[in-house]
Amino acid sequence: MKRIGVLTSGGDSPGMNAAIRAVVRCGIEAGMEVYGIKRGYEGLLDGEICQLDRNSVGDILHRGGTILKTARSERFRTEEGQTHGVSVLETFGIEGLVVIGGDGSLRGGCDLDRRGIKVMGLPGTIDNDLGYTDFTIGFDTAVSTVLDAISKVRDTSSSHERTTVIEVMGRHCGDIALYAGLAGGAEAVLIPEIETDVNELCRKILIGANRGKQHSIIIKAEGVEISTAALTKTIEERTGRETRPVVLSYLQRGGTPTLRDRMLATLTGAKAVELLQEDSDSKAIGTVNGEIVAYDLQQALAQKREIDREMYDLIGILSK
Repeated sequence: MKRIGVLTSGGDSPGMNAAIRAVVRCGIEAGMEVYGIKRGYEGLLDGEICQLDRNSVGDILHRGGTILKTARSERFRTEEGQTHGVSVLETFGIEGLVVIGGDGSLRGGCDLDRRGIKVMGLPGTIDNDLGYTDFTIGFDTAVSTVLDAISKVRDTSSSHERTTVIEVMGRHCGDIALYAGLAGGAEAVLIPEIETDVNELCRKILIGANRGKQHSIIIKAEGVEISTAALTKTIEERTGRETRPVVLSYLQRGGTPTLRDRMLATLTGAKAVELLQEDSDSKAIGTVNGEIVAYDLQQALAQKREIDREMYDLIGILSK
């Protein structure tokens, strides 16, 4: 394989640039030409493709976001869009493609795979919602960002003796809330995988207050059925304690990637080039028990992410 492409798609995540850098420089070292596709599948359809050299990816290892930009593409979801995407790749002579993104982005890679394009999928999403890999690129940085926010919110919550509901990202997977809640000492964590018992939550807040707790921190994933505004109002009404919401939103997507995210991005990027050089079938690349692994792309995406129930229960024990 002599000519490969790389794109980032869907929501951005810290570490994407490190992955791009690894793909470009490892690809060039392997004697390949590497082409960057801007704005994900949307840019592919528009032919926004340019050749990258070593200098193109200089000084980006530490930067959040993605130099290739990213977008969501409704056009690519159609049969016509996917067929056109393949024709654009063929026009540029691109034989293999590295896709850095989440579930939807990698499923787009499956569509190209079915049309004869070799695709290597890298798990670029802060949500950590891909079942085939222990961790995704950007998750560790996002949790670190949330932990920093928890520390700051705790200072003011303690001063005012109030309850604070911190909403974090995670529409279908509550890992950001779960990990940040455990490491940040939250009184409770609400995630979409487990039904929320508002009565139990309010009882816990009152029991803690009666025991002398000056404040309570509740971490809530955005995918939880009850809205943050409604939850905040209910807690305040039932406990009689001042309650405020904090929505971190896109703050979690930005920032300098952590060591873990830089390493994961770099090693999976290098593995993608290695597999393309071998003309391997399409793969999803990730990490299991600290080792870089590669699974059949379609089979990998069929794996469901399971919540760590022991970690969830431990939060309840430690916060009593």
